[in-house]
Amino acid sequence: MSMTPPPPGWYPDPSAPHLQRWWDGTAWTEHWHAPEAPVPGPVAGTGRAKVVAITTAGAVLVAAIVTGAFFLGQDDDGGGTEAQTAPTTVPSAPTSEGPSQPQSPSPSAADPSVVEDQLNGITLPLPDGWVRPQYVSQDDVVMTTPGTYDCPGDAGLCRHGEVISRTVTANAETSPKTLAEQDISKAADDAYDRDEIGRRPYGGLESHQLVKSGQVAVAGRAGYFVRWRVKTAKGPGGYVESLAFPASVGTESPVLVRFVFDAGADGPPLADMDRITKGIRSIDDAATGGGVGSSIGPTD
Repeated sequence: MSMTPPPPGWYPDPSAPHLQRWWDGTAWTEHWHAPEAPVPGPVAGTGRAKVVAITTAGAVLVAAIVTGAFFLGQDDDGGGTEAQTAPTTVPSAPTSEGPSQPQSPSPSAADPSVVEDQLNGITLPLPDGWVRPQYVSQDDVVMTTPGTYDCPGDAGLCRHGEVISRTVTANAETSPKTLAEQDISKAADDAYDRDEIGRRPYGGLESHQLVKSGQVAVAGRAGYFVRWRVKTAKGPGGYVESLAFPASVGTESPVLVRFVFDAGADGPPLADMDRITKGIRSIDDAATGGGVGSSIGPTD
């Protein structure tokens, strides 16, 4: 017997029912929050950092009774069976206690130049010359430059710019400075050395040079960035930046934002890295302070 897993969302944690935990559609993640804390709902799509356009068509009253269910996966040959606890939701009618409080419209509903990373609880500005990701294999890309071009190295299609947002869960380190310094080499390799299937779109990464690094405020929280200029065997090379800062939702796991900009006339303006960083906001308070030059708290 099998059941279709429920969609991604916040559900009571089977091991701690007083908390809610993020279910990504296939497995539990390392994100929790107290039920009374407002958290943006999930978005159906291809990844955790997605653009949400909310159209208000009247007040919709929905309550959910969340329970635990077990779904079984069995080998075709009748072999071993594996069980996993998964959430399931059952909608119910509104109660006589009055309607639930409606959610505030997301910033992207009022401003189409904003994209949302729902899982990490942030919004990022979408500068001129950037678009929401389309036909991108990575599910943590939040924006790209429009169009593609033939890679100068191995066969394939390349883009002049990408911005990637991801959660740090496999690393016990929490210092933004340490995380950014540890990530920048991996970010450069992923962007300009070898792709996921071993090809070298730019002929390989030959060298790098530190452009700048330092402490920066991101949505009012202390972050740190490291920026490299990289030289590739083919093509003009590019710029890579790793930006680390604490999330403002759930367990406040650190967030890494990577910037990948081609160098040369066709690459996006380098100043867009700073514009995007300065415009990052908490998802439940788009008007919060933050950005380059703002006052910040401790760095560790």
